Amino acid sequence: MKNNDQRIADFLARLDNLSYIRLDKIPEIDLYMDQVTSFMEDHLQKTKRNPEDKVLTKTMINNYAKNRLLPPPVKKKYSREHILLLLFIYYYKSLLSFNDIEQLFRPITERHFNTSASLSLSDIYEEVFSLEHDQMERLKEDILAKSEASKTTFPDADEEERPYLQLFSFISELAFDVYLKKQMIEDILDQLREEDDNEGKKKR
Repeated sequence: MKNNDQRIADFLARLDNLSYIRLDKIPEIDLYMDQVTSFMEDHLQKTKRNPEDKVLTKTMINNYAKNRLLPPPVKKKYSREHILLLLFIYYYKSLLSFNDIEQLFRPITERHFNTSASLSLSDIYEEVFSLEHDQMERLKEDILAKSEASKTTFPDADEEERPYLQLFSFISELAFDVYLKKQMIEDILDQLREEDDNEGKKKR
């Protein structure tokens, strides 16, 4: 059985294999739905929890379109911009509701999806994910700091039980961190939704 340090070391090593899909890897030609799901599966398989999990299915794509997260395809084909949105959705969906993602995406899709805006959706994708390396390093530092803090917990616990209690403490601290950040994101999106509603009332 692995000890806590080994578990954390394994995950930190796995982080080195997780990276966003570079823009030059995303096809510039339009793709049919089957080609889109295959592309996502090929490039995001390392992020899956279980080998049998699906990164993206036809049903998922249809649900995203139904919930206005994704503009409809053109002649059953999806553009590079569709794929960029699908990648953002992939990372957001485990954290936010469809309603929240739609609120977040609306200004992006209205102003930068298939428009002549000076800033394209590709530009936005590149800019956002250019922060990945520094964020990954900060994440590793944070994980190690939380790990060290967890080792100071339950000093008086039974020696046999202490490692699990410290692991529980470590996971709880990670979960609380995620919880607070999720609360912050939801609060910002609620503010944006309220501002949109107020703006809509002024125009009536």
